[in-house]
Amino acid sequence: MNQNTANNVTILRGVLDGWKAAVDKHQPDQVAAHFTDDAIFQGLHPYSVGRPGIAAYYDSQPPGLTAEYRVLESRRLSDDLVLGYLNVDFSFTARPTVNVYLSILLKRTATGWAIAFYQVSELKQNTAGEDPDGQ
Repeated sequence: MNQNTANNVTILRGVLDGWKAAVDKHQPDQVAAHFTDDAIFQGLHPYSVGRPGIAAYYDSQPPGLTAEYRVLESRRLSDDLVLGYLNVDFSFTARPTVNVYLSILLKRTATGWAIAFYQVSELKQNTAGEDPDGQ
């Protein structure tokens, strides 16, 4: 891992650790506080723009939801933008864990780094670990 990648991952973890803590404690407003005011957000439901939609999305999640993430890739797009690609397990108390891939774009703001773009993809794989489309 080169120095730039290490710095990117440090920035990502700085935001995502707070996001995860708020998700794990079922604190929707605190989750939304890790996003920019105009963030584009796409969970597993229709997208929203801005913190109110993000808070509503996480408020609709059942208590006991937890998130575990792994940074797979990161890129510094500019001094003020970091792109991240992650694997996330969302665990529930009463249903199976949902494994997703998450693309995020962090933006440096006047108050620090925040998520400006968040898009979840639920990619299904067959038991051989191949893409279901054969690609």
